[in-house]
Amino acid sequence: MSAITWEVFASRGFETAWPELGEGVLRARGRAVGFAPAPYWVTYELDTADRFVTRRLRVTTESAVEVRTLDLLHDGEGGWNANGEPLPDVDGALDCDLGLCPLTNTMPVLRHGLHRTHGEREFLMAWVSVPDLAVRPSRQTYTHLGPGRVRFASGDFRSDLEFDEKGFVVDYPSLATRLTAR
Repeated sequence: MSAITWEVFASRGFETAWPELGEGVLRARGRAVGFAPAPYWVTYELDTADRFVTRRLRVTTESAVEVRTLDLLHDGEGGWNANGEPLPDVDGALDCDLGLCPLTNTMPVLRHGLHRTHGEREFLMAWVSVPDLAVRPSRQTYTHLGPGRVRFASGDFRSDLEFDEKGFVVDYPSLATRLTAR
């Protein structure tokens, strides 16, 4: 398992993920440090089921004043719960989207091959804000622009992302860029 590290402009920090891709599944663990709005640490574990559908996201954030944890579970049929509490606002979502985390853009892109083939897809995501770990519904659209290029849109926000051949973010303007080993 090799690591991917991004400089995350939005948090003035860094994230490293250790992803494992299998046939239609993604497992990853990651760590991030951010300095905006205040210093914090994030650790996470992500597991998907067939076709890269999120099965579970476990996240911990730690700041000077508190430690928060989230255990986000998808039942495989569109239902979600957070720390055992139902989340009807995100029913029907297939994926989680961890805020400020380029890794979680991978699942919908791989499921539909949008980094390689033409198409546009709209998704409902279980979006997790960082560092407070609140879960909210987020409508997002991914549009293939060319090989390795996908437009991400949510509300008024738009960004043209660059993906590598495996489906991992290389550049996410205004959010993060991948660092390369020297």
